[in-house]
Amino acid sequence: MSTGELLNVEPTELKFPFELKKQISCSLQLLNKTENHVAFKVKTTNPKKYCVRPNTGVVMPRSTCDVIVTMQAQKEAPPDMQCKDKFLLQSVVASPGVTPKDIAPEMFSKQAGRVVEECKLKVIYLPPPQPPSPVPEEPDEGAPSPKVSFTDGGINTNTKTSDQVSRQYVDSDDNSSEARSLISQLTDEKNAAVQQSNKIRQEMQLLTRGGNNKSQGGGGVSFIVVIALALIGLAVGFLIKN
Repeated sequence: MSTGELLNVEPTELKFPFELKKQISCSLQLLNKTENHVAFKVKTTNPKKYCVRPNTGVVMPRSTCDVIVTMQAQKEAPPDMQCKDKFLLQSVVASPGVTPKDIAPEMFSKQAGRVVEECKLKVIYLPPPQPPSPVPEEPDEGAPSPKVSFTDGGINTNTKTSDQVSRQYVDSDDNSSEARSLISQLTDEKNAAVQQSNKIRQEMQLLTRGGNNKSQGGGGVSFIVVIALALIGLAVGFLIKN
């Protein structure tokens, strides 16, 4: 803010967010802190480039006035975004009842002891506002994350999830457990069958011995023993095959 005896000017720098081929405006606020009517006039070093509305006017006692400064659309940006343009705001005490139509250039002449208050304003170019960066969407907690692998042709995205892979491993483990359980069961049955076969063989040997002893007394008993042993052998062979 520039504080003078007649007007307070805010701001003291005209800041334009510079964009090519686009008109850009900023505003000034003039505050009359006196009990007098104050006439003002706005000048610039580059009048073809800027439009000031109003460029002359009267600020009533203890009141404010807004001035809009518009920069015309520019075809190219200045080097390093530096601007040498300047504005000059002149203000004088005016007669009561004066209107903007009554303002004449000679009112701001410093001759004849007239007090003319001046405020210089600089022009600053600002970089254009940047668009907001897109916020990345957070993946759902239950959504699978793609698996990326590298191939000769580039990147291959494998949509198979870790849950699916883990389920495959679980299924494989289950199948292996079932196979081991079945093998163990068959092994136990085979061992039991071998033990039973050995037991039968021992009994057959005992019966054979007993039959030989009895065959000395009669041949009928030996024939029965042989038939029994044959039947037992067939049964054992059947069990071993199964």
